[in-house]
Amino acid sequence: MSARILDGRALADTVRAETEEKVSAFQAEWGIQPTLALVRVGDDPASVSYARMIQRTCEQRGLAFRAHTRPADASEDEVVELVRELSADDSIHGIIVQKPMPEGINDALIIEALDPAKDVDGAHPLNAGRLAQAAFVDRPQDVGPYFVPATPLGGLEMLKRYNIPIDGQRAVIVAASNLIGKPLTLLLTRHWATVTLCDLHTRPLAEITREGDIVCSATGVAHLITADMIKPGATVVDFGFARLEGKWVGDVDFEAVKEVAGAITPVPGGTGVMTNEMLMCNVLVAAQRQCRFGAKLASRVVPVQLRTSVAGRVLIGTHG
Repeated sequence: MSARILDGRALADTVRAETEEKVSAFQAEWGIQPTLALVRVGDDPASVSYARMIQRTCEQRGLAFRAHTRPADASEDEVVELVRELSADDSIHGIIVQKPMPEGINDALIIEALDPAKDVDGAHPLNAGRLAQAAFVDRPQDVGPYFVPATPLGGLEMLKRYNIPIDGQRAVIVAASNLIGKPLTLLLTRHWATVTLCDLHTRPLAEITREGDIVCSATGVAHLITADMIKPGATVVDFGFARLEGKWVGDVDFEAVKEVAGAITPVPGGTGVMTNEMLMCNVLVAAQRQCRFGAKLASRVVPVQLRTSVAGRVLIGTHG
């Protein structure tokens, strides 16, 4: 029997409607529009295309979008100053910095110049550190508010919305990046999964992935995960995106693996479409925190000791 398809497009439609309703309620309460600023240096075609997609999504959800671009020969000091100015601007609620930066600009230095309360991409060390120190989801939280990168947050939301068991499950993650693999490891651990984090250097990879009740991959290597690497009935979450024989595919050999797995995300139409929706949710969360506590306090307030999903989130609490 073929696996159950975890349809990211259908779920994104549901989350989209919820976000639009929450944005309308926020504007009615505060009289302002949640605003996302994007920082880009240079004109990398992929970055330009992504920025347009983010702008379109913001406008559809009722959020304001402002692009701040600098030429490829901009200095590191100039970009740091831009990020600091946006962080100090009360009309800006969320900021994303597009990477990679041109040669000569240290990405990490630019990210550290962000106000963590406006870091809706979850890249700042304070946000990453708080996620790492956060308690299990059913325990009182003992860290301040933080943001989780949108891609792993979207993957977690898919698992929860499709009622995939996490508590007590063995999860294997193939990807050790700071924006997907590592935060996803922490998110699943917080939900009481036992997690093994792998990468392309892991040997023997297939033996480890076959142990997973949940297998997630985000390497960008087309069809890295084959049917013989999956335990029958496992849930497979594909974050990969690559070109193969003229088609966009994921890390997972979808047609073969779906005959073994119990549930699987497609590519395209899976985790990718959820990423933008979760970014919009993060921008709204940032705006709510800043309006309730003020921009200078939004990353330092005492957290609400509740954990909710997007559907019923206590937006001033911890995120993820």
